[in-house]
Amino acid sequence: MTGSEVEVAEGGRTAIVNIGDSHAGDLAGSPIDGDAIICQDGLITWIGPTAQVDSDSCEVVLDAAGAAVVPGLIDSHVHVTFGDYTPRQRTVGFLESYLHGGMTRAISASEVHVPGRPTDVVGVKALAIAAQRCFRDYRPGGVTVHAGSVILEPGLTADDFAELAAAGVGLAKGGFGAFDGPRGYVPVVRAAREAGLIVMVHTGGGSIRGSLELIDADALLEMRPNVLGHVNGGPTALSPAENEALVTHGHGMALQLVQAGNLRSAIHISELALEAGCPERLLIASDTPTGTGVIPLALLRTMAELVSLGPLDPAQAVAAATGNVAATYRLDAGRIEVGRPADLVVIDAPLGSRASDWRGALKLGDLPAVASVITQGEVRFVRSRNTPPPQRLVRLSAGVSRPLP
Repeated sequence: MTGSEVEVAEGGRTAIVNIGDSHAGDLAGSPIDGDAIICQDGLITWIGPTAQVDSDSCEVVLDAAGAAVVPGLIDSHVHVTFGDYTPRQRTVGFLESYLHGGMTRAISASEVHVPGRPTDVVGVKALAIAAQRCFRDYRPGGVTVHAGSVILEPGLTADDFAELAAAGVGLAKGGFGAFDGPRGYVPVVRAAREAGLIVMVHTGGGSIRGSLELIDADALLEMRPNVLGHVNGGPTALSPAENEALVTHGHGMALQLVQAGNLRSAIHISELALEAGCPERLLIASDTPTGTGVIPLALLRTMAELVSLGPLDPAQAVAAATGNVAATYRLDAGRIEVGRPADLVVIDAPLGSRASDWRGALKLGDLPAVASVITQGEVRFVRSRNTPPPQRLVRLSAGVSRPLP
């Protein structure tokens, strides 16, 4: 067998064959080097031509039938609590449902919706560590959850952040702490970043009781977090002038565009980022579950809006939900390459669309059909229960030795 390959133990292979279009996860939307992928032990182990795949050596073979394969989508703004449950919308199984929208990884934007959440230093550290431990090995429906985002509160010190980092907590969130004003966050954000935590800060008007009334561009530029959380509003957006200031002067800060925000502002920020030559800063996320609700197709909806109504092309939209997110959050996922995690989405134009492929569907504003999702190298389902069916007949075949999804 030729092509890109990595050595792993024998057995347990999953193959995806007859892939049509593909997107490796970069901003250019580069195709993979072949039309077949083999996964094993949770990793992509080989990429090459379908003609070289030995179906008999594979436990599962997924025939893409000419549909496209893209990296699993990564939602960088999900308010998890514990387990696959959101008390904000009293919904059980929302993460598994998001999988049917192509989301294979969720990144916690803090466990702020935990009822009775603590606000003292010991409590916020304990909450973050407990959440990180809860999801360390628990993958609802096959979704990987990067949980445990410490909520920044007065009194947290460099030693606290060092303790959290040593315990495995790599995320922090500003915007809900008991600070008198946004500039109170400046030294705390800097201390968290110096300890190696990836810090997201609330942008714009307040979202829930207990959050600051407004965190504006000047304060954010002074804080300099890693991620400008829901920079298009969560849900209330900043002014066009402040958007321009954050794009122009916010070098190194990711611009997170969310479904639960202001679409007009998201389009404006996307235009500014492209004009400034920094599309790698754009992240597409959901900011759910919140008062806006549980939205299993949030990432696909935002992608379709920013392509059909905004300035992004389909390749840039996928990168903003995959490779860009992985780079910002230092994840090894988000790319289709040998040795990377085997989190993949088979997508197509939806049945009935005027488009003939997923790219055309996004340009029309149609949501692509999720034909199948693979996480940790396992086929989780064939045909999403949340999107229309694909135009192409994606199916499982050959060598199956366990119950099919």
